[in-house]
Amino acid sequence: MTSPVDPQDPSPHNEGNQANGVSGRGRLAAIWEQISTLLVAVVIALAIRAFLVEPFRIPSGSMFPTLLIGDHLFVNKLAYGPRIPFTDIRLPGFREPERGDVVVFEVARNDGSEEGLRTDIVPADLYPDLPQDDFVKRLVGLPGDRIYINSGIVTINGVPAEQIATGEIFEDNRGASLVIRDELLEECVHEMLDDPILGNPFGRNREYIVPEGRYFMMGDNRDHSNDSRNWGTIRMDEMKGPAFFLYWSWDVNGNALQFFNPANWWRAEKRWDRVFNRVRCQTREELGQS
Repeated sequence: MTSPVDPQDPSPHNEGNQANGVSGRGRLAAIWEQISTLLVAVVIALAIRAFLVEPFRIPSGSMFPTLLIGDHLFVNKLAYGPRIPFTDIRLPGFREPERGDVVVFEVARNDGSEEGLRTDIVPADLYPDLPQDDFVKRLVGLPGDRIYINSGIVTINGVPAEQIATGEIFEDNRGASLVIRDELLEECVHEMLDDPILGNPFGRNREYIVPEGRYFMMGDNRDHSNDSRNWGTIRMDEMKGPAFFLYWSWDVNGNALQFFNPANWWRAEKRWDRVFNRVRCQTREELGQS
C-alpha cells in the first residue's frame, strides 16, 4: 500500500512525481495549442471561401479560348455580394452583374417546383434531370433583354453584337480547328470560337426574352457549350460571382478526368504564362478599334 505524496516532502522521489505532472500538463497544453491553431486556420479559410474568394476548376472546353481545361481561378464573392452559409440571406455587393462578365454560378436541380422548372425558354421535359452543379459562362443577356441568335450572330435589343475575324485558329481538345473572332458586347470585347461545320442546334435562328430578375448565359465556345440556350436563364441567387484571376493552370490533354490521377500532377505541362492572369473584358481602345 502506497502512502499519499506530501507536496512538502523534499525527497527526490516526490520531486520526480511533480516533474512528471508538470511535463504531462505541458504536453497537453502544447497539443491543445496546435489543435486550436488548426481550428482557427480552418475557420479563417472557410470564412475567406464563403465571403471573399472561392476557387474553381475549369473542367470543360465550353469557355475556350478564354478559359482552358486545367485552368484554376478565384471567384470574387464580394462583387455581387456573398451569401451567408446555410441561409438564403445575401449580403450587399459592390456592383450588379454586367454584360460581358464571366460568371461562376449554380444551376439548381429541376426538383419539380415552380422555381426548379426551367420553363422560361425551353420545355421543362427537355432537361428533366439537370443536376445541381457549378458552371462558368459569359453573361450575355440582362433582365428584360430581347436576344435573337441567327447564324452565330447575337442580336441584343435589335443591335447585332459585332464580330471581327482575327485570322487565328484555335485547336480544341478534340483536335477540331475553330475560328477565333472578337465579339463586341457593348463595352466588353472578348474572344469567342465559331465552328462553321457543326453549329449549336439551340442557337440557330431563335429569339429569347430574358425574364425580369434573370440572366442569359453563353459559353465563348459557342457551338460546344451547354448554356442558357439549352436550359434557360439563371437567377441572381444562383450566381457566386465573377471570375477574378487564374492562380494555376496546367495542360491535362483536354481530359478533366486526368485531374484525379496524381501522376499527372507532376507530368502535366504547366502553363506558367496564364498564372495570375486576370479574367476580364478588353476594351476597343486596347484592340485599337474606335
